[in-house]
Amino acid sequence: MRKRAAAVHVSALVVAGTLLAAPADASARDAAAGATAVASPAWKKCGTTDYPTLQCATLKVPLDHARPRGKQITLALSRVPHTAKKFQGPLLVNPGGPGGSGRTLAGFVASSLPKAVAAQYDVIGFDPRGVGRSSPALDCRPGFFAPVRPDSVPATPALARANLERVRSFAAACGTKYADVLPYIDTVSAVRDMDAIRRAVSAEKINYFGYSYGTYLGAVYAKLFPERVRRLVLDSVVDPTGVWYDDNLSQDLAFNDRHRALMAWIARYDSTYRLGTDPEKIEARWYAMRRALAKKPAEGTVGASELEDTFIPGGYYDGYWPYLAEAFAAYVHDKKTGPLVEAYRNFAAVDAAGDNGFSVYAAVQCRDAAWPRSWRRWERDTWEVYGKAPFMAWNNTWYNAACASWLTAPRKPVNIANGKLPPVLLFQATNDAATPYEGGVTTHRMLARSSLVVEEGGGNHGITLSGNACLDRYLADYLSKGTVPRGHGTVDAVCAKLPDPKPLTSKAAAATAHGATLHGLLGRN
Repeated sequence: MRKRAAAVHVSALVVAGTLLAAPADASARDAAAGATAVASPAWKKCGTTDYPTLQCATLKVPLDHARPRGKQITLALSRVPHTAKKFQGPLLVNPGGPGGSGRTLAGFVASSLPKAVAAQYDVIGFDPRGVGRSSPALDCRPGFFAPVRPDSVPATPALARANLERVRSFAAACGTKYADVLPYIDTVSAVRDMDAIRRAVSAEKINYFGYSYGTYLGAVYAKLFPERVRRLVLDSVVDPTGVWYDDNLSQDLAFNDRHRALMAWIARYDSTYRLGTDPEKIEARWYAMRRALAKKPAEGTVGASELEDTFIPGGYYDGYWPYLAEAFAAYVHDKKTGPLVEAYRNFAAVDAAGDNGFSVYAAVQCRDAAWPRSWRRWERDTWEVYGKAPFMAWNNTWYNAACASWLTAPRKPVNIANGKLPPVLLFQATNDAATPYEGGVTTHRMLARSSLVVEEGGGNHGITLSGNACLDRYLADYLSKGTVPRGHGTVDAVCAKLPDPKPLTSKAAAATAHGATLHGLLGRN
């Protein structure tokens, strides 16, 4: 297993931030600076049972921001409006991906923050360009993840050809179907959309809260528009120096660690799952299950690749572990396939929204940065990682391999190093698999006035507003008062991780519901 950098406990100091209300003439100042005029959103009620005060609107923005009077596209927005007299401006939120829909996240954030804090903000969610109810919404090849796919591990030339043909045909389908759009589906274009949202709501500055890929989106916004950032919260931080090929190789190692952590957790509950007390032997039984499913998929639905898809979410959120363990045990002991298929359908099956999300994921990642064009490079690197970390290596390669033959030329990655920002707050779990710990440390170093709060020993992805009161206090203090912890080393504050889950009971299942809601909103990264 790859070792994580150890976080140290430090004494925390707080630095007061300045409250800046958005001036009434913000739009006029933008106009004077040459910014394109943007119509104000027409908010309408679109509340749900969970989020009854949610409002929705649309916003027209240029497909190409360099041609503001050219073709327009539509962004779908959501908002939970402020109710307090003390108004601190818009708080834009993003769940990651790329390709994640952010409209529901506005309701989640507004309802999960302390009421007195949420009441001070217009919490604004948005579907980034190409996503969800924004238009056009990408769907390059419907049913691309329909089961049963070829075994992800190309142990034979036939399997290698089958997988390679799948990803090449996906890239070709995207290039044919969206030739005019793909050059503008990227992080920088999405950032310029965010600034259009700022102008549309007549704010001089924005507050921003992003998870996962949303941390890179926020860091790039801050780089392009540092004078327009009031507060910036980044949770589960992308390593900006590895976008995107190297970051994915790092994920392979980290997800293998988390899969082994699941095996160790199952070993602790042998009385429940009867899979043994030795994590390595339990892991061997998991790979035996994988080999069996490669030969005979469960109910014609869960083959080897789908099994990986089912267990990968356990690397994002340990609240899924009891469900995965039960499905694993049922298959091993009784050859029951129902629990495994149910777990696949609950955690991994891709519907039309998933097809859309993956299409945008590929479009953004392939456009944001150069990827190796030589397939031999991909093979060499993946087999090397597979030798150390077999759990997700080939699955993740095929998830990204369309970029090897993508038809749209790549941009250069944005250097997010920034010394012009107000205090910034970062959150990172030491054992996060999707955005490994080193990314949080790197970003902390690159953002001069940032503070890093670490969840020591935590492995979940997206750690605030998930039940950890220590983390949430730092978040609430920052959003309400602008205060951040200041330490004397790499880490500014440390919080203990939440307890590991317990085997399923009705009470335990209910206890994981809030965290599961958040992790259902987070994207791939």
